[in-house]
Amino acid sequence: MTTILVTGVAGFIGFHVANRLAARGDRVVGIDDLNAYYDPALKRARLAELAARHGDAIRFVEADFADEAGLRRALDGEAFDRIVHLGAQAGVRYSIEHPHAYARANLIGHLTMLELARSRNGVPMVYASSSSVYGGNTSLPFRVGDPVDHPVSLYAATKRADELMSESYAHLYRLPLTGLRFFTVYGPWGRPDMAIWLFTEAVLAGRPIRVFNEGRMQRDFTYIDDAVTGVVAALDRAPVDDGMVKPGGSRSPHAIYNIGNNRAEPLGRLIDLIERASGRTAIRDLQPMQPGDVPATFADIADAARDLGFTPTTGLDAGVPRFVDWYRRYTGR
Repeated sequence: MTTILVTGVAGFIGFHVANRLAARGDRVVGIDDLNAYYDPALKRARLAELAARHGDAIRFVEADFADEAGLRRALDGEAFDRIVHLGAQAGVRYSIEHPHAYARANLIGHLTMLELARSRNGVPMVYASSSSVYGGNTSLPFRVGDPVDHPVSLYAATKRADELMSESYAHLYRLPLTGLRFFTVYGPWGRPDMAIWLFTEAVLAGRPIRVFNEGRMQRDFTYIDDAVTGVVAALDRAPVDDGMVKPGGSRSPHAIYNIGNNRAEPLGRLIDLIERASGRTAIRDLQPMQPGDVPATFADIADAARDLGFTPTTGLDAGVPRFVDWYRRYTGR
């Protein structure tokens, strides 16, 4: 039986990845520090759901992966074959007010996970990057080979730094690493700081929703099941140390892929679909662009399609009603 270490297992994507891995017969060791960036009750509810579905196939360990000594103690005696490092301090806007949280989780934490992989005989690791690394790029769609040297938020800068640290470890230690640049992942069990949650919550409560850049925004919305399929495919296809150039430009065993839906959707269409799914009308409060935000994201997924067989199958028309239905069940609204 394959054992896989999943960081951020109580988080949105981590929860779904652990669920998929356990469902296919893998054993999962999941770590999370259950911090209070958003309500830990949601994180504990996800863990309870995993326990109800999979029992002992998923072992949860409460630990901070940025604490090197604590992490090693927590995992002492635990063997694993691969790592999915999804834990991070998320959120573009939050990084403006809480920069040190990002330095600790996303920089020190990522380095700690690289060292852990190296110390465990170089086990392959898939890690979460972000579409935010493309910054203010205006050439759409975003391609993995595009310049990414001008981040417009600290969050984006930390994710780009993770990619660079990974490149150095792949080069120095021939460590097989795969970075995934996620594009606006949404769906059931999502994060309460994300637009689809905030909009659904406000619409159902009859409150105005803040629509930034006066609605002139586009996002490549990726349904969670598709994102998980990309993660698992990357986990099963670690880059080979063959000296060939990988997506992202590395000749070391380090590849970078976009994980998106391969289409840019107007923000207004997301709101329209929430209105339809909830049977309510949104009150749209048009706001200026927020610092650190970008007007559009759009993923070129050709590399992931070729190397990982990644083909997203769920569009907004199907995904938004699924989220709204889950949200109403979870909150009782």
